[in-house]
Amino acid sequence: MSAAGAEHAPRVGVRDVARLAGVSTQTVSRVINDVPNVREDTRQRVREAMATLDYRVNNAARSLGTRTTRTIGVIASDSTLYGPSVGIAAVEAAARAAGRWVATVYADAGDEASVRSAVDHLRAQGVDGVILIAPHIRTQRIVADAGLRVPLAALHEGSGAQRQADGVALVVGHLADLGHRVIARVGGPGDWWDERARATGFESALRARGLETGPQWAGDWSADSGAAAAPRVAAAVRAPGGPTAVVVANDQMALGLIAGLEAAGVDVPDDVSVAGFDDNPDAAYYRPALTTVRLDIAGEAARVVAAVLAVDAPTQGPPSVVPPVLAVRDSTAPLRAERP
Repeated sequence: MSAAGAEHAPRVGVRDVARLAGVSTQTVSRVINDVPNVREDTRQRVREAMATLDYRVNNAARSLGTRTTRTIGVIASDSTLYGPSVGIAAVEAAARAAGRWVATVYADAGDEASVRSAVDHLRAQGVDGVILIAPHIRTQRIVADAGLRVPLAALHEGSGAQRQADGVALVVGHLADLGHRVIARVGGPGDWWDERARATGFESALRARGLETGPQWAGDWSADSGAAAAPRVAAAVRAPGGPTAVVVANDQMALGLIAGLEAAGVDVPDDVSVAGFDDNPDAAYYRPALTTVRLDIAGEAARVVAAVLAVDAPTQGPPSVVPPVLAVRDSTAPLRAERP
């Protein structure tokens, strides 16, 4: 018989297990969820029935008789950008590893009605917690004020924001060690938490090194915006006492900036060093290969999933997150006057 015409055996459910074990479906649910107030002989009988029927535990069965849907809601925006897209995938993987489902809804962060609609969609599904991916500051405030009454967390907030700041400090330290004293910056949109964390890390690292703050420009995270900033960056680099290095808030903008600088006759890294942030998979293949910061996104995702599950699934502590790593490549070089 062809695959299309093959007959499939009916799926074994909780009721089948309960019938064979001679118990209620609620008792099967308690065994599945490891609830302690079940007699050991009953627990063993249920487990034997599950084995006999080749029953596979699923979240719907685990939810039976409990006040949880075992589902985490995710509100995401700007998913075409590298950082948010990787964050969405990492949160989904971390939730799956924790035995949870994920309900992802996309919202236009600049549209309050869109964000509120996303919140209402997740509320209707009875999610056990909500995670925001790469949120705008306004988006997080709207969600926080919506009265979800479930745990709420954002990727890279709190200790995650500090790791972003630490990552930028690695870049600044690297450039300072290469002899650069005037360092410029191309940042992301000011209403993003990620931008706030990276800008704060930049300023703090400069102060710690006693360095002068160079000119700063803002982009929208896209390569286009990096290229659009290139003429102004080129003019600053050529000016007396201008910056000899530029820290860019993400790799996509750094890619556009490098291309724009080359088109303007400014060589990277001979005339100016450029560093990015994110270490996207293409960063090593830019020309020149991009010096950038790598964050432990998988670890951050596990941390926020644990945070929203803390009420009903306490852990021994938050998952460990690997500190940021600086990937040094060809786009940064010693200050020309200090080269051998």
